[in-house]
Amino acid sequence: MTTVDLSHAVLLKACAEAGLAADGAEPLRIGENALWRLPQQVVARIARPGQWAAAVRELAVARWLHDCEVPAVRPLEDLADPVEVYGHPVTFWHELPGHRAGTAADMAPLLRRLHQLPVPAFHLGRLDPFVRLAARIGEATTLDDEQRRWLWARLVSLQRAWADLPIGSPESVIHGDAWGGNVAVTATTSYLLDFERSSLGPPEWDLTSTAVGHGTFGTVSDDQYAAFCDAYGTDVTAWAGYPVLRDIRELRVTCFALQAAARDPERYRDQAHYRLACLQGDHGSRPWGWAAVE
Repeated sequence: MTTVDLSHAVLLKACAEAGLAADGAEPLRIGENALWRLPQQVVARIARPGQWAAAVRELAVARWLHDCEVPAVRPLEDLADPVEVYGHPVTFWHELPGHRAGTAADMAPLLRRLHQLPVPAFHLGRLDPFVRLAARIGEATTLDDEQRRWLWARLVSLQRAWADLPIGSPESVIHGDAWGGNVAVTATTSYLLDFERSSLGPPEWDLTSTAVGHGTFGTVSDDQYAAFCDAYGTDVTAWAGYPVLRDIRELRVTCFALQAAARDPERYRDQAHYRLACLQGDHGSRPWGWAAVE
């Protein structure tokens, strides 16, 4: 049975429990999280097993943003909680009208509005920028012992630096995964998407994603980055704590690539090990031109 077949089986059971028709469902994305379009202008989101708390939080954040009049994708009103199928939390959302993926400049004003909101009454939890990193290093089967030791030491060093960050902007609700792909732009409105990693933390964390896209990946041009900074109102790279957040982001996306390489070495090993070599200083200064890993 393929990954799509397994995801479809979860979808059918979840729709039956939610009282929704699944005939003609179309896969939009099948990855760590799966998205399916249902015929009644509903999108089903199937999360990884064990992510119940994150799915509940995602629903709460989306409803809170709607109450605060911040444009965001909306969950179905009749389903207060996720539906659990074989350990997968499944949530159901109103499908957006025709749209394109957002840019960094599209994301910036939405982030500014989000960061200015008062903290909600429900529990969000605090940002943990190191979540799952230890496991990904430990499970990275393409690493040799020396590479693994280097990553462990890097993780410990950054955990200490994070604990001693200089003062920045006041803590706020943050999106947690703030990149253009998590904005949908329709003919009239830009909508925030994907609140799985929303939490309380430094607003600079959300800004660092685009800064790393510019300074490390090289996928955000100078003009695009300038437009992002103008739309938000500040340049996070001018903050003294930025190098720490940048280095954490780089470690996170390197470990994500190593996880992908363990699953599919032929497809992802070269990119994962190129990222690691860059962090170790083997490829000069940034930007390093990292390629996307799905």
